[in-house]
Amino acid sequence: MSFASLKSQRQSKASRSYVTSTDNSKESHSTTIPKAIHSNDPTTSTPSNGGTVYHGIPENVEVRVSEISGRGLWARNLIKAGSIIISLRPYSFALASRYLDSHCSSCTATSNSGLLRCTRCRTVRYCNTTCQTNDWSLHRLECSALTKWAKSAPSKNLSVPSDAVRCLGRILWQKKKEGFDSSWSKEIDALQSHRHSLEPRVVENNTHLAHSLVRYLGLSSPGDLSEFGILSAGDFADLISRFVTNTFALTSPSLTPVGVSVSPLVALFNHSCDPGAVIVFPRSSRNPVEEPQMQVIALRDISPNEEILTSYIDTTLPRSLRQAALKETYDFTCQCELCHDDNIIDPRESIWCPKSCGGMCPAPSDGENESETYQCVKCRAVVATPTFIMDALHIGQEALAKATSIQDTDHDKALQLTTNIIPRLVSAGLTPSCHPLLPLIGLHKSLLLSSLSADMAQELLDETIRIAAKHYMGLSAILRDGHPVRAVALAELGKLLAVDEPCPVTSPPTNIASLPSGPARLKAAYETLVRARHELMIGFGRNNDGGELGRNIRETVVSLEKELGVWTQGIHNTLQDLLNSSRK
Repeated sequence: MSFASLKSQRQSKASRSYVTSTDNSKESHSTTIPKAIHSNDPTTSTPSNGGTVYHGIPENVEVRVSEISGRGLWARNLIKAGSIIISLRPYSFALASRYLDSHCSSCTATSNSGLLRCTRCRTVRYCNTTCQTNDWSLHRLECSALTKWAKSAPSKNLSVPSDAVRCLGRILWQKKKEGFDSSWSKEIDALQSHRHSLEPRVVENNTHLAHSLVRYLGLSSPGDLSEFGILSAGDFADLISRFVTNTFALTSPSLTPVGVSVSPLVALFNHSCDPGAVIVFPRSSRNPVEEPQMQVIALRDISPNEEILTSYIDTTLPRSLRQAALKETYDFTCQCELCHDDNIIDPRESIWCPKSCGGMCPAPSDGENESETYQCVKCRAVVATPTFIMDALHIGQEALAKATSIQDTDHDKALQLTTNIIPRLVSAGLTPSCHPLLPLIGLHKSLLLSSLSADMAQELLDETIRIAAKHYMGLSAILRDGHPVRAVALAELGKLLAVDEPCPVTSPPTNIASLPSGPARLKAAYETLVRARHELMIGFGRNNDGGELGRNIRETVVSLEKELGVWTQGIHNTLQDLLNSSRK
């Protein structure tokens, strides 16, 4: 397998997802939240917007209302891990500006043969005339708005509005087209708004977004929004707040964020930092018209009458950062077990035992008492230098923020920063799953992957493989088996192992840290990709065959099986020839 093929697979991070539904999602219906639907929890309440109709809810899922978590979706029957709970096309979506040239604005696919560009706005592209026709009812309005925006832009870098502005524009045009009393509009209006309790920074960002939207729509002031059913400043603030609070990342089949999307039904799922389900775009439909398909997949078995929970944030973050993110954007404090179980050491905030017994200690924190002692849970050894570790954590956090901010503008400097800081955090005793070491390793891996080329050195390939292995190790300590993030990480590791070696090592490894070479590496790639496919089948849906990425991995596994078979047969033939020659 060549590096070029690996690179082309990685660049296919530009697709979207749909698939044949499982039995769980085949039979869907419209559900109207009645005046009182109660959960098994004795403390329940009446929904504030009884009468809202939600389309596409499968028969084994229902909307219930609880005083603790509000509206949510609950399982009627057992849902097995890897099952598709819900599969639908987002109500609205928009590609990020950087992906407008490489992705179809209708189905979000990429094309090796090139995309057709709209000849009027010259901003959006399509796979073919079918996709262009399917999108025309909204793009004819969008096209004019994009053209006017570009003409008044102060620079080329600002010639296209953000994906948030374009997505909001599409929502308003669609509401006007469907009718303000339509079920489509009512579902959008029923989304949660937290405008009365937003943080000042969020209010400022929302205000900027609102001004940009008015300009994009070609209006002179917010008062002109009445044609879109927005009759007051409060209505406008609610629209922006609902959008910001209920937006989902539009991702490729390998989880690369490529835009934003909105789905009122999927927004009904409540949050947990240890979710039982995930939201993905596996791109499994063979009909582009149905793409992009947004799917909710069960990560584990979900029992009857159990609430189905997803995560609103990055669950690899430590508790303090998770809580801060949830409070700022969603205005609530998470009450899940992961956030309130103080009797276990969270791998996200852990260091290795100072006596190297294999156990872990809680990582020192600024919020703790200065006289606080930190002990290994296994041998009870005490951490002697908590201040040194806290300093390393601070330095690591600053380096992560800096490297993240410059990764697209100064790749080499970002790579140098991660290269220098990761050994310092490792020497301080941080485990691979500890923040900020884990995201630094992930960023370092991404930077190394973008450095690979057809004429790469063996040392660079080997270093990338080692970092990919560490990244998966850290993720596997935090995320359950089959979580799409760790599944994708394992698939990346397997594909790296399958890349043709520039200079294979002919002698056996001299130390335990050395990577296998030649046929041994090929076998390691095969075994890793088989494990990755198992995880992809869960995280991206069994009936999806693991999504587009799962199908790619399956093809690679088959190819590796043939390569290993040829090698084995070659060895057998050589031995047979030696045996025959010795008999002569």
